[in-house]
This record gives sequence, structure tokens and C-alpha cells, in this order.
Amino acid sequence: MASVSLKLKTKVELQDVIEAWQSFMGEPQQLMLPFAPKKPVHYLHEHHFPQPKLHRHLDKGMCATIGRLRKCPLMDFKFSLLSHNTIRGAAGGAVLCAELMVRKGHVFW
Repeated sequence: MASVSLKLKTKVELQDVIEAWQSFMGEPQQLMLPFAPKKPVHYLHEHHFPQPKLHRHLDKGMCATIGRLRKCPLMDFKFSLLSHNTIRGAAGGAVLCAELMVRKGHVFW
């Protein structure tokens, strides 16, 4: 779980940030890799989410779950971000990288 403050080069509205997160698709999604989450970023509108116990396994534990987006008096925005350290981090990240390297022809299976 992380609390993030964000400063952007251009001024945008809250809804623009949410739409960018919701529409984001990376190369693993475009290539439909088996271990890739269908949606790499999930934004939750409820003010008390994300919560580790409830959301750590969302999309096989491979997505970033974001919530509590609000304006920040110091930066532009603040939000909470949840990512599973083992599944998305160490183990799952390694598997996803291996899948990507095989699919792109950098490693032969």
C-alpha cells in the first residue's frame, strides 16, 4: 500500500486522471499474455478503498488498485495505491517478464 502525491506538467481534472488509468493497456495486455491482468489498473471510486484484505487478489493479484484520488494543496493530486508485493512484484513480475521475452522472440522455449 502506498500513499502517492503527483505533480503533472499540465493541469488536468480528476476525471482525466481516472480516465487515463481506466483506459491504460500495456504491451502484456495487447499481446494477451497468460499471466497479464486483463486491466493493469483498477480505479475504485469508494472513498475507503483500496483495502489490502479486499483487493490484493483483484485480477489474479497482478494489477495496481487505486483509490481515494483527490486534489492536493502541495502537489496536484493524491491517491492510494495497492499492489501485491509477491504476486505482482517478485514472482508474478518475473513470470510476466519471461512471457513477454518469449513472445517477443528474445528467449526461445
